[in-house]
Amino acid sequence: MEGNADTKTGSVKVDIEQSLVKRLSAEPYADVAGNLKAKGSGAKTTIEDTLNAVLPPRAFIDEKGNKMMMRAAPTKSSREEVITLQMRLDSLLQERQARESGICPVREELYAQCFDELIRQVTVECPERGLLLTRIKDEISMTLAAHQTLYQGSIAFGMRKALQAEQGGSALEAKIKQLEERKKKLQTRLQQETTKSEILEKKISEKKQAKEKRMQSEKEFLSFQAKHLEAFLKSLK
Repeated sequence: MEGNADTKTGSVKVDIEQSLVKRLSAEPYADVAGNLKAKGSGAKTTIEDTLNAVLPPRAFIDEKGNKMMMRAAPTKSSREEVITLQMRLDSLLQERQARESGICPVREELYAQCFDELIRQVTVECPERGLLLTRIKDEISMTLAAHQTLYQGSIAFGMRKALQAEQGGSALEAKIKQLEERKKKLQTRLQQETTKSEILEKKISEKKQAKEKRMQSEKEFLSFQAKHLEAFLKSLK
């Protein structure tokens, strides 16, 4: 598409003149605006009127500070001019280093200008066909805008999800670290309790063995005394 109509710098004139859309020479803004207002609503629609509708006149401020306007040219284009348009498109694509694939604002702008010029040529030949092409162009533009909005929304959604995942990952890592520290403490406590249990079991075993040994000694002593007592009693008889 060509530059914005409300731009107030002299560079806009350069943009309009370098555009692929063929336009008439610059005219004073007041003259063009006056002519457009002078036409009544019941006046017969001309090709110029249709061109002004599909390709609105472009306003700019020239180097002298005068407000000027350039309208789309209502002249037919020859086969040679169409070939020249194709050559200019290829030249500008290369000159402005447009990417051959993927999203490229430069390539999109130049092809839009080329499409506008084709609409101008078709409108001059058949205004109804030009209006239909304009509807198609507007529909494509709305579809592209919708896809762009959807794409930007998906990027924002993806970034939010990635941020949430990152934050959730940090929280999870902190939880894992906390659990690992708790695990180490529990393992240390288990080792301590195991050691205590082993010491206690050893003490109990030692006491049991000592008691069994003492009881065995007492049993042997009592058995020895019983034998001697029995022998003594037999000797008394």
